[in-house]
Amino acid sequence: MSGQQYDGIGEAFEGFKSLPMIRYGEVPSFLGLVGEVSGRSVLDLACGTGFYSREFKRRGAADVLGVDISGEMIAAAREIERREPLGVRYEVGDVAELPLLEARFDIALGVQCLNYAEDLATMERMCRNIHRNLVPGGEFFVLAQNPDYRFDCPSLETYGFRCEPAGEIETGRRVRVTALLDPQPLTIVSSAPHREAYETSLGAAGFGEITWVPLEVSDAGLREFGKEYWADLLAYPPLAMLRCRA
Repeated sequence: MSGQQYDGIGEAFEGFKSLPMIRYGEVPSFLGLVGEVSGRSVLDLACGTGFYSREFKRRGAADVLGVDISGEMIAAAREIERREPLGVRYEVGDVAELPLLEARFDIALGVQCLNYAEDLATMERMCRNIHRNLVPGGEFFVLAQNPDYRFDCPSLETYGFRCEPAGEIETGRRVRVTALLDPQPLTIVSSAPHREAYETSLGAAGFGEITWVPLEVSDAGLREFGKEYWADLLAYPPLAMLRCRA
């Protein structure tokens, strides 16, 4: 599950954020989880085209560095930065091989990041690399596939996605996620590691206060679609978040 599958997507990846589950579920939930960033430095790992990098810079982060394994994703992020300058920096890099950076960060983000580890050794190495690039007491926020997601539950297509099992790997289940974008759906293969994989890897890297946080739907989403529309998503959430401290 290397970054190559993202190289052909580029800026089209921005379309994910317009789908109901992401717009009214993931984005407000994750922004609320991270909270206040004013004056703080942010390391955005697996940053893709830089959506969260830009969002937290707009919210007052003093310094934001986005890192992604896909050169095409970073090229798209840099092009958006060129068109709309915010002062966000972007670098191509593999979190599993992330070096010690010039300065440590107050906050690290891992949106669909750790779940790309093919095995437990790689996940632990990723966690160690993140930990050593945070200041003591720095925070790490994760958003990924829900380890407890049931593939026999009601379809997610009404929320803009299709989520299908695609085999097993050491960390958990492989997952095929299709974003039902118009005119061309996009499919990405990821995984849903077990909770124990996350907790063991993070703990071994030195993280503490590991807390799982459920996905929520924003008030705007409830107003737009009504409470009943979101019932299946909230009963069988495909995404989960966690926070921990270095």
